[in-house]
Amino acid sequence: MAAEIHSRPQTARPVLLNKIEGHSDSVNAAVLIPKEDGVITVSEDRTIRVWLKRDSGQYWPSIYHTVSSPCSCMSYHHDSRRIFIGQDNGAVVEFLISEDFNKMNHVKTYPAHQNRVSDMVFSLESEWVVSTGHDKSVSWMCTQSGSMLGRHYFTSWASCLQYDHETQHAFVGDFSGQITLLKLEKQTYSIITTLKGHEGSIGALWWDPVQRLLFSGASDHSIMMWDIGGRKGRTLLLQGHHERVQALCYLQFTRQLVSCSADGGIAVWNMDTQREEAPQWLDSDSCQKCEQPFFWNIKQMWDTKTLGLRQHHCRKCGKAVCGKCSSKRSSFPIMGFEFPVRVCDACFDTIKEEDRTPLATFHEGKHNVAHMDMDPSRALMVTCGSDRIVKIWDMTQVVGCSLATGFSPH
Repeated sequence: MAAEIHSRPQTARPVLLNKIEGHSDSVNAAVLIPKEDGVITVSEDRTIRVWLKRDSGQYWPSIYHTVSSPCSCMSYHHDSRRIFIGQDNGAVVEFLISEDFNKMNHVKTYPAHQNRVSDMVFSLESEWVVSTGHDKSVSWMCTQSGSMLGRHYFTSWASCLQYDHETQHAFVGDFSGQITLLKLEKQTYSIITTLKGHEGSIGALWWDPVQRLLFSGASDHSIMMWDIGGRKGRTLLLQGHHERVQALCYLQFTRQLVSCSADGGIAVWNMDTQREEAPQWLDSDSCQKCEQPFFWNIKQMWDTKTLGLRQHHCRKCGKAVCGKCSSKRSSFPIMGFEFPVRVCDACFDTIKEEDRTPLATFHEGKHNVAHMDMDPSRALMVTCGSDRIVKIWDMTQVVGCSLATGFSPH
């Protein structure tokens, strides 16, 4: 469904309120200023800009600040008006924004990484800035002294980060598709576990500290929900995007997950429903339905004088099957499959029409979405990307009621 300014009314869709243009390169992050008609953006063009809405209805920069290196990410803390900017040269720069959002003063520069900063979180509770970088590390620094407290290295680029302020646990996604859970301390740390499930690099993470759920989006076009609080290793798979997932936001009070992908797709997933885990794919040397050998099963091929078949898997039962025994396709939203996927003929017969009822809605943002931020109290969303355009959306029709209380911004 297209979402355009002044487009004809459609049911339950994002409504584009404003487009902000003016950047000369990719906009890597944009955040909505709580309780203000304002947006903060950082860009590959080395600028940090604070945009405020004028009487004309358009957004104009009240702060336009240029730094020495392209800006890759940011963390904004509204109550203290402190903003931390990650840069391509590996540094993190802290600024203090004035109450009227017309001035910004430099506070500190932190030598966080040896290469591009990929993601960052500021924790007021611990006075730490935790960051990940393309130098394959996560670091945590003291914002009071400016000193490095600790660093951990991975085997591949660390791409994204979430942090639990209460327990000082960090979730780090990397380009190998793994998510590492670390317990951070002053001067030390411990690795709690490694989460494996994605077949592509992790592009976005979102941590919900209330229900203790971790959501991850990756270049394999899929989203996974990890039930950390349940301690049973339960994971849910969500498939509906056709490109890499690059931004996530979970709305606690309506139990909806909003996700954005590189092709401009915006999805809203209903998580307030009983979902089923997708099965693990089973290994077999022959079709688990008709028992015909797969092409690597030389012995059975020789014994039966038959040609080997290509192996497939039924998404509903996980069995290894041949193409003939899995000729049907079906969506199965309760297991996260919002578009038709391969199922074996036996499972296809068990799927009723009501089982195909969608549990997500899909919308077209009409630009590459590299980053997204939401203000659920106003049902507003901001998206930005490589097309240099920042879009502000009214999500009221999609996410429903106001969520003004108890929300902790990302």
